[in-house]
Amino acid sequence: MSRQPACNAMGVRLAGTGISVPQRVLTNDDLAKMVQTSDDWITQRTGIKERRIADEGTTVRDLARDALVQAIQNAGIEPRQIDLLLCATLTPEMCCPSTAARLVAELGATPAGAMDLSAACSGFVYALNIAAGMIQARTHQTVAIVGVETLSRITDYNDRRMCILFGDGAGAAIVTASDDPGQGCVYQSMHSDGSLWHELYCPRTEADLPEDHDSFSGTFNTLQMNGREVYKFAVTTLRRMIDEALQAAGVTLQDLAMIIPHQSNKRILESARDRLGLPPDKMIINIDRYGNTSAASVPLCLHEQIELGRLKTGDLVLFVAIGGGMTWATSLWRL
Repeated sequence: MSRQPACNAMGVRLAGTGISVPQRVLTNDDLAKMVQTSDDWITQRTGIKERRIADEGTTVRDLARDALVQAIQNAGIEPRQIDLLLCATLTPEMCCPSTAARLVAELGATPAGAMDLSAACSGFVYALNIAAGMIQARTHQTVAIVGVETLSRITDYNDRRMCILFGDGAGAAIVTASDDPGQGCVYQSMHSDGSLWHELYCPRTEADLPEDHDSFSGTFNTLQMNGREVYKFAVTTLRRMIDEALQAAGVTLQDLAMIIPHQSNKRILESARDRLGLPPDKMIINIDRYGNTSAASVPLCLHEQIELGRLKTGDLVLFVAIGGGMTWATSLWRL
């Protein structure tokens, strides 16, 4: 089990954040012209009103680079100070080289280490935990993280079950060593259950299909999901993750300044928020404006809250995400 309080041998600071989203907005009314759906149908089931879609000439690397440039500027560092770059994505440009390696070169951060991290919607939280652990272990001083997706590239826009859900975007953070040992990640967890892979997957060939693939849309290299099962898994897992994190860290909901969750479904998040008795500003929801952006959703929320001045040094913030794989992760931070 990976649910262990993180060692605070050295403090860790979220030094700066940044985002990049495509200019093109795809609304529910736009989708209603493409498939049999409506704004009411989509809103009631997902809470999504619009999502951003990358133009043909915009790559996942373009979005990631722009988000990282903003995060670097906000952190007040130079690219050459970066020791490692982690790119969380399930839509990399190529399998080789990694998107992360090309980003290091374009940013002027060579010879920083670089790796792509694939944990679907949990990717950014996974990367945040890894970065914190490396800095706390004193092997790295500055780690750049970006969660980025061009999910439109693997979405079948003839499949109304799936095309309503996803959007493109990027969110980045710069994590650095801090002289304050009480600052940083105070608890983290990372989990998976590969036996549930067939509930959310992207098949390349017929060999990738599960035995029971009656719901397969018929289009390879596009996302396939058993929405009912994923919904049930997310509802039960989200509440358990929050409870486990609070108990392990010895804190209460009242101690938290905010919970920043992956934006999977507004109904799931609002239900969890109501059961926990939290006001809207304590569990952030912005899926209505961006859709499900997978690994980009948590950093998009984080950056917006920082820009709005709703987070300050010393605040206790819980990041939580659930994604395909299935994967799930938490990261509790003292900012």
